[in-house]
Amino acid sequence: MKLPQAQAAVLRAADADEDRRIDEVAAEADLKPETATRAAFELEDQGLLTVSEETVESVELTEEGDRYVDESLPEQDLYTAAVDAGADEGPVSMGEAIGASGLEGAAVDIALSNYARKGYGQIDSGEITADPEAAPGEDSEMFTLEAVADGRPDDADADALDQLERRGLVERTETTVRSVRLTDEGVTELMAGVEVAETVGEVTPELLTSGEWEGVEFAEYNVEADAGEVRGGKEHILRQTANRVKDVLVGMGFQEMEGPHADAQFWINDCLFMPQDHPARTHWDQFALSNPEEIDHLPEDLVERVKSAHLEGVGPDGEGYHSPWDEDVARGIDLRGHTTSLSMRYLSGHQTGELEPPQRFFSVEKVYRNDTLDPTHLLEFFQIEGWVLAEDLSVRDLMGTFTEFYEQFGITDLEFKPHYNPYTEPSFELFGTHPETDEIVEVGNSGIFRPEVLEPLGVDADVMAWGLSLERLLMLMYGFEDIRDVHGTLADLELLRETEVVY
Repeated sequence: MKLPQAQAAVLRAADADEDRRIDEVAAEADLKPETATRAAFELEDQGLLTVSEETVESVELTEEGDRYVDESLPEQDLYTAAVDAGADEGPVSMGEAIGASGLEGAAVDIALSNYARKGYGQIDSGEITADPEAAPGEDSEMFTLEAVADGRPDDADADALDQLERRGLVERTETTVRSVRLTDEGVTELMAGVEVAETVGEVTPELLTSGEWEGVEFAEYNVEADAGEVRGGKEHILRQTANRVKDVLVGMGFQEMEGPHADAQFWINDCLFMPQDHPARTHWDQFALSNPEEIDHLPEDLVERVKSAHLEGVGPDGEGYHSPWDEDVARGIDLRGHTTSLSMRYLSGHQTGELEPPQRFFSVEKVYRNDTLDPTHLLEFFQIEGWVLAEDLSVRDLMGTFTEFYEQFGITDLEFKPHYNPYTEPSFELFGTHPETDEIVEVGNSGIFRPEVLEPLGVDADVMAWGLSLERLLMLMYGFEDIRDVHGTLADLELLRETEVVY
């Protein structure tokens, strides 16, 4: 029997009594694994071999995970430093604990995001406590890291392994392992003798120009054989959802806003009647820029009206805040903590000119907040901003708008809860039910802008407004339980590759 060289080599390297892995057969036959695999499938088609497959999972430490095995997890270091500072007896300054831990840069955020999750203690308003009953020395994630490092992945805790993968400390890969075995017919042909046939696997320029292609025997090409997987680029599911949100809002009659990510506190907070000593305006919640530190220009007439609203109030019953207001503070530049800064620019007429009611505007843009990382909070995320300018608006109009909007995404169980905002009255939060956990998840905040916001802007009609979370909408649509699965350095790439936004 005559066979191409690769097929003959694979057939001779195979065994009739046991399965042999393709990589072993390839090494013995002095072939590339992919060449041996192709030859094996061709021999299987001829009934000379059987090819079997199994999926094998392997777990390896990333560079970061390997470093933690030699040292310790950042949250363990933070717990040790907190206890040393007395946090097991009462709250201590978070800055003091972080400084004593020796953590720097990204390690600080990692420690903070995992500290409370593991029950080591609590972090609140710049203070940290340590649970004296916690046992960081028995951390299951550290034990799992050590098991993987020692080549004992079977000893790893399954839940801890999943968490370590989300944190990017281990990488799990699944590979298809193929094995071959001689059939009775294959044994018979080997015993009868197998000769190597001279075949050509591809047409080359030399074969064509010389005319030799007419006299050679070409190897058969198996179009059903597995090919290498090629993964091209794909639009992120978050961007797909953002585009769908835009389509829905445009269909509801809204126009899109755009504006700067870094803006003056005047537009971000002061126009919203947020007092300058409000806790949300500290560095614990906002990111301030150092270059440049302040904006070049603010409209003088609007600055005076906003300042008057803060100091004296609006209307005969207005009193303002009775707290200092400094234009230098208003000129300071921050990364926007909400896209309502865009709403202030548009409503004031300084972005596109004076607007006459009725008007509807929206944006789906990124915002930045100095939050503690957890399954529902990130340092940067997307906000669905929107407002309607019209006469005689009511809360029922606002609730009806939300009902229509969320129904477009299959969400019909919205709940509303009264809330306080410095810039809207009445105000309420929106909640939806998570499809996997049945937990109530906050999805946004809304209300009717107060006169203290609208009168300085020169608006004499009603404005209802909202800020909704794009990521939490995604969680309700697809059942994601951790926002970091779709956004950031811990994103689940397989989940992103496989999930599609359904219209």
